[in-house]
Amino acid sequence: MIQTTIRHSKRYQEIINILIKNGLSHLLYRIGLTGKKRVLPEEVEDLEVDHNLVNFGVKLRISLQELGPTFIKLGQIASTRRDIVPEPIAKELEKLQDDVQRFSYEEVEQIFHEAFEKPPEEMFTDFSTIPLATASIGQVHRAQLPTGEEVAIKIQRPNIKKTMDTDLDILFHIARKIEEKTKWGKTYQVLEMIEDFSTTLKNELDYLMEGRNAERISKQFVDDQTIHIPKIYWDYTSNKILTMEMVHGIKVNQIDQLDLEGYDREIIADRIAHSLFTQVLDYGFFHGDPHPGNIYILPQNVISYLDFGMVGRLNDQMKYHFASLLIAVQQNSSDQMIETFQEMELLDHVEKTNVLQRDLEHLLAKYYDATLSDISLGQLLIEIFSIAYRHKVEIPTDITVLAKAILTAEEIIEQLDPSFSIMQAIEPFGMKIIKERYHPRSLLKYALEDAIEDIETLRQLPKDIHNTTKTINKGRLKFNVNIEDAPSFLQRLDRISNRLSFSIILLAFSILMVGLIIGTSIAGETNVLFKLPVIELGGIVATVMFLFMLFAIFRSGRM
Repeated sequence: MIQTTIRHSKRYQEIINILIKNGLSHLLYRIGLTGKKRVLPEEVEDLEVDHNLVNFGVKLRISLQELGPTFIKLGQIASTRRDIVPEPIAKELEKLQDDVQRFSYEEVEQIFHEAFEKPPEEMFTDFSTIPLATASIGQVHRAQLPTGEEVAIKIQRPNIKKTMDTDLDILFHIARKIEEKTKWGKTYQVLEMIEDFSTTLKNELDYLMEGRNAERISKQFVDDQTIHIPKIYWDYTSNKILTMEMVHGIKVNQIDQLDLEGYDREIIADRIAHSLFTQVLDYGFFHGDPHPGNIYILPQNVISYLDFGMVGRLNDQMKYHFASLLIAVQQNSSDQMIETFQEMELLDHVEKTNVLQRDLEHLLAKYYDATLSDISLGQLLIEIFSIAYRHKVEIPTDITVLAKAILTAEEIIEQLDPSFSIMQAIEPFGMKIIKERYHPRSLLKYALEDAIEDIETLRQLPKDIHNTTKTINKGRLKFNVNIEDAPSFLQRLDRISNRLSFSIILLAFSILMVGLIIGTSIAGETNVLFKLPVIELGGIVATVMFLFMLFAIFRSGRM
C-alpha cells in the first residue's frame, strides 16, 4: 500500500486535495488518509447516518466530477448498485455527466498510426476532423469508407487506460482503508465492489469486446426488422478504434420531433419494451445502458440501439429467479420472495430473516390490489434493493445492471406512452420462463444435476469428516450460530436430509424389486405372495414414489 502512494504520489495527492476541498476530510480522517481532522462538529461520522447521506452524496458527486473520467464512470456504475449504495447517494451519483474536452486531430492520427500504421485520410475517402460527440472514454468522428458506406468511428481518448490504471490502483488502496476502518466497508466488502467496478471499466475500454457485444445482440434480432443494430466494420476496428455503420435518426427522447414527423409513439414504446425483455429473458444477454442517447428512432418506427460497452448477462437460473420474484410480487407472497432469495444463496450475511420478511411484507402491502398498469417495475426493483441494502442481502451484479436498464427504459417509455405498462409487457415473458422451467425435459435436467451434486457431496463426505475431526482434535473448531435464523437453517438442513433419505429409500426399493424379478425368473416361481401380485404392486409403488419426487421438484424448483 505504501508503494501505491509513492508510485502515484502526484495523482494520489491530487485526489486527496479534491476530496478535502469538497468537504470529505472527515471520511479521509476516519480511514487514516489524513493526519488532521478538518471537519465541522455536525459532519457525518459514518456512512450509515441517514440524515447526512444526501449531503454526503452531493459532496461525493462534485468530487468525482472534478476527478475526471475514471471517477465519473465509477460513480455512474455505483449509481446502479442500490443494494450496496444508499438510495440518497445513488440518486446524486445518477447526475454525473461526461463533461470533458475533445482531444486534437493530431492525437487521433497518432492512435490510427498505432493501430493501422497509417493515418485516417489513407483509410477513408472522407474523414471529419471535428468530432460529432465527446465522452469520458472517447469521441466519435464521421467518415466514409472507400466502398461508399458512411460510418461513425469511436476513438479512445489518449492514455485513458494508463490514467484509469493509476486511478484504480489508488482506489484499491483507499478501498482497503475503508474496509479496515469502517463498519460499512466491512459489511459491503468494498474491495470486492471496486474489483467489480474495475472489471466493468476495463471491459468498456476494449472496443473489440464492444463490437462483439453488438454483433451478439444483432443476432438476437436477425429476423426482426423492427430492431436495428449498427453493423461493425472489423477491418477498420481495433481495441482502441471502433468503426460502425452511421445511424441517422431521431433520439428517442425528442418527443416533439417524433410527433412532428408522424412517428407512432405507442408502437415505439411497445417495441422498446419487447426488445428489452427479448434480450433479457429469451437470450440472457442484454444492453446494459439503454439511455436516450443510445436509442435512435428510424423510419417506420424502427428502434436502433447504440453503444454496447456495458452489457448484462443472466443464466437460466438467474432468469428463473428473476421471474419468480416478479410472480411473488404479483401474488403478494413474501414467503416466496424469501424462498427465492434462499435459492439464490443471497442471505448469508442477513442477521434477521424475520425482519427482512416483515419489510418485504410492508413493501408488498403498498402494491396490494394494485393493477399491473399501476406498478412501476423499475421503481419496485429499486425499493427491493433498498431493503436489500438495509439487510445486507447480496444482490448479483447482473441483476442490478438489469434493474438499472429496466428503470432507464421505463422512464423513456413513460415519456412515449404514459398508459403503457411495463409490468404487463414482461408478464408473458415471465410465464414463459416458468413453463420452460417445469417442462419434463427441464425437470429431468435439474434432477440429474441435483443427483450429481448429491453424489459429489457424498463422495467428499469422508474427507470432510476427516478434516473436521482433525480440526476438533487441534481445538480449532469454531461455531457461529445465529439463533434468529435457526428455524430457517434447520428447515434447509431438514430439506437436504429428507431428499437424501428419500433417494436412498427409492434406490433400495428399486434394488429389492429387481432382485425379486430376477429371483422369480430363475426359480420359475410365480410373483404372487399371500395372494398378492408383489412385483406389479411394487412397480406401482415405485412409480408413485418417482412421481412424488418429480412433484417435489416441480413444487420447489430444486426439491
